Amino acid sequence: MIERHHTGPRMSRIVRHNGNVYLCGQVGSGADVTAQTKDCLARVEALLDEAGSSKAHILQAIVWLADMGDFEAMNAVWDAWVPEDHAPARACGEARLARPDLLVEVIVTAAVAEAAR
Repeated sequence: MIERHHTGPRMSRIVRHNGNVYLCGQVGSGADVTAQTKDCLARVEALLDEAGSSKAHILQAIVWLADMGDFEAMNAVWDAWVPEDHAPARACGEARLARPDLLVEVIVTAAVAEAAR
């Protein structure tokens, strides 16, 4: 069964299927990539919690940066956020994001907590 949450005409913010959680791309607000990454990851964490998962259950993350020059600053926030010994498979690349003020976007696939046991 496929469950969709916060569904609009273009996308769902959360999709659950076969013990996995798929989140739409999350962005954050703030003046720099550090602030935006913190806000973005807080949004990811809240959606995972709502979907019955957590950051410890992330299987894969895709990170888009508007400028790869922000790689170290984004990673400083990321590294502090990811639980020790729970680093997911991850890719990071540079892309023009949906709005010029956006500096980072994160896309996550995670296991539902009870399915991961």
